[in-house]
Amino acid sequence: MSDLPGVVITGASGRMGQMLIAEVLASDRLSLVGAVERQGHAWVGQDLGQAMGGKAMGVSVTDDALEAIAPAQIVIDFTTPEATVAHSELTAQARAIHVIGTTGMDKDHITRLEAAARHATMIRAGNMSLGVNLLVELTRQVARALDAEFDIEVVETHHRHKVDAPSGTALMLGEAAAEGRGVLLSEVADRGRDGITGARKTGDIGFSAIRGGDVVGEHDVIFAGGGERIILRHIATDRRLFARGAVKAALWGLGKGPGSFDMRDVLGLK
Repeated sequence: MSDLPGVVITGASGRMGQMLIAEVLASDRLSLVGAVERQGHAWVGQDLGQAMGGKAMGVSVTDDALEAIAPAQIVIDFTTPEATVAHSELTAQARAIHVIGTTGMDKDHITRLEAAARHATMIRAGNMSLGVNLLVELTRQVARALDAEFDIEVVETHHRHKVDAPSGTALMLGEAAAEGRGVLLSEVADRGRDGITGARKTGDIGFSAIRGGDVVGEHDVIFAGGGERIILRHIATDRRLFARGAVKAALWGLGKGPGSFDMRDVLGLK
C-alpha cells in the first residue's frame, strides 16, 4: 500500500478519464487507487490497465462509487452534472478533496455542490488550463477598464461531440466580464439570437457557440467599440492540459480545509 495520497478517477473510460489516469500514474506525489464507471459499462469488473489495453495494474473498475471513494483522499471528476452531484455527497462523507471539471451545471447542481463543500475541499472550474484562467483574469480587468460603450461578445468553438452550450469556459469568461462591469451575468447574458431580434441591447454580454470537427477548444472575448475592437483569445490543442491542471489542483488541495475553491485559488490569482 502506497503512502501517497490515493486518487479515484470517475468516468474512467472517457477521453478525459483516461488522460487523468495517465497523469496520476505519471505523478510521483499521487497514487491511483480507484476507477469508477457507470452501471452496466463494459469496463466494470475489469482490471483498469487491461481495460485500457495494457498490462494489469491491480486497480479494478467499479460501478460502486461509495466503495471506491470511501478510502480515497482525492476524487477527480469529469463526468455529468447529475453524477458529479452524487459523487460530491460521497466525497463530503469521506472528507476527500473533490476536483471537478464537469460542465453544464445549473443552479440546483451548484447549490447542492456548495452544500457538500461545507464538509470537504472542493475545487471546481469550467476549465482547468493555466492559459484559460489567465484569460479569465484579463477579461475581468479589461471589462472593468472599459464602459458599456464597448460591446462584449464571447465566442467559443468545440468539437462536434460536445453536448452543452455555451461551454463552461465561455460562462466563466462571461461571469468575469460581468464581474468587471459590476453586473450580474444572469441579467445581461444574451445566449440566443434568431430571427428579427432588434438592435443589440447596450450592456449585454453575448454568447455564440460553434460546433464541428475535432476542435479541442477555442475561446474569444471580443470588446467591440466604435472604430476599434479588442480580442482576447485562448486556443487549446491538447486535452492533456486539462488533466495536468486537474492534478495540479488536487495537489494544491492537500491540507486545505472544507470550502469551495477554483483555479484562481490554485494559481494564486485571487
